[in-house]
Amino acid sequence: MGNLRSGATGDLGSGLADRELSDRVLGGWLGRIAGNMLGKPVERGEVWTRERIDGYLRRAGALPLTDYLPEPAGETDALALRPEWRQCVRGRIHGSCRDDDVDYAVLGLHLLETHGFGFSTEQVGELWLLRLPYLQTFTAERAAYRNLANGLKPPLTATCDNPFQEWIGALIRADVYGWTCPADPRRAAALARRDAVLSHSGNGVYGAMWAAALISAAFTAPTVRDAIDTALTVVPASCRLARTVRRVVSLYEARTGWADTLDTLAEETAGLGWIHTVPNAAVLTAGLLHGDGDFTRTVTLTVRGGLDTDSNGATAGSVAGVLTGAAGIPAHWRDPLEDTVHSAVFGFDGARVSDLAERTARLARTGAGRGLVTLPE
Repeated sequence: MGNLRSGATGDLGSGLADRELSDRVLGGWLGRIAGNMLGKPVERGEVWTRERIDGYLRRAGALPLTDYLPEPAGETDALALRPEWRQCVRGRIHGSCRDDDVDYAVLGLHLLETHGFGFSTEQVGELWLLRLPYLQTFTAERAAYRNLANGLKPPLTATCDNPFQEWIGALIRADVYGWTCPADPRRAAALARRDAVLSHSGNGVYGAMWAAALISAAFTAPTVRDAIDTALTVVPASCRLARTVRRVVSLYEARTGWADTLDTLAEETAGLGWIHTVPNAAVLTAGLLHGDGDFTRTVTLTVRGGLDTDSNGATAGSVAGVLTGAAGIPAHWRDPLEDTVHSAVFGFDGARVSDLAERTARLARTGAGRGLVTLPE
């Protein structure tokens, strides 16, 4: 696809000038934070279905959605939102709201700065214990954290008493590996895998590998469809994640509409639950394809798709932000963030988004060709 080179080394393998690289990395950070903020108020997928989200927007006069969520039109809607909604709706946002979807991006950056691209899965766990409060972890991450505290080592940390091994947690940790491996999707996927196996297995790990490769590919992909195709090459073709993503692509090629696509995939993934990696990958893929590279359309469609709305919005925003660069993200998404991250990661609360992005871009430059990693056969 285009000028992507799997396993490229040397000058980033992308031909990106330093200024463009910095702009795209900043776009990824801003997109992730904005998409997360957009989806956070309606995160509970068992309550906030697609139909209910659109009903909320219709009652508030905000459909089609082109900005952060509006304030609820009535008390019934307000009571169903997450408690943090007042910090996430338009007109009330002052910096990012703390969320694990952003915490793990911060922690991933700290991991690479501390241990380099040759980090071990054990070192990921050590940083969790040192930097991340236990009660700010959830599902598979909390199970793995507990196992770490009890003295278990990977991969037992992922498999012992952990019913959430294929949920979305590892996927939301993958962005930093894509940002620091521009145009090198196999390397990005290998790094994401090394992180993911601390807490996940099966499609949970494949989701992280796919997301990291997707973001890496977005740096030089001519279209979002090309990035999706490239990302599929890093996971087993027969895994359920890959089959689900290909199913969404096939419906898109058949000119099936966004809503009908999600109806079809909801039936085909029924029973997995709203936090499982596979149905969320379907919502994310549909949002990316029908968003067609437009930042606003991509994040709003993805969040309107329901399920794990803040995680899907964050990853969609990251991909779209890398595709467009920070300069291509409309000001009404960027400006309310006030260049500030609120984070539970010890030592990082109040960090500047621009500083985190420049540190990430520095790793992308200095890490190219070092600590080469490959996917297992």
